[in-house]
Amino acid sequence: MTSTCDLCSSPGGELLYEDDLARIVSVESADYPGYCRVVLRAHVRELTDLPPVDRRHLMDLVFATETAVLGTVNPDKINVASLGNVTPHVHWHVIPRWSLDPCFPNPIWGKQLRDPSPRHPPQNLTGKLRAAIALHLAD
Repeated sequence: MTSTCDLCSSPGGELLYEDDLARIVSVESADYPGYCRVVLRAHVRELTDLPPVDRRHLMDLVFATETAVLGTVNPDKINVASLGNVTPHVHWHVIPRWSLDPCFPNPIWGKQLRDPSPRHPPQNLTGKLRAAIALHLAD
């Protein structure tokens, strides 16, 4: 763990799930309700630095998160990204996208093409995501 790493020094969002390897957090975003991150607990820069069993488990967490977000907020598309250019700590973004969101079809970090239109997430979105993630990980 390093104090200069944002993902080591803070959860990175509201906790939805955690185990010995990683945590899944909800990222507050008015334009992208249901946006989650899957964050490796250890400060590791690259996926290939992990043993294969940990890589597989991390991807199981990403897939469970994607499935939960799809079923909970019903987006038009899901973006799954692991960049690490700004924060070199293994983590995945799981981002719900709508055809009329501010940047679509650009990445959410790209050029905004239209004014944001308010998204109305389901009530108790965090609780619903937690339950859906737990359900998909139990499979």
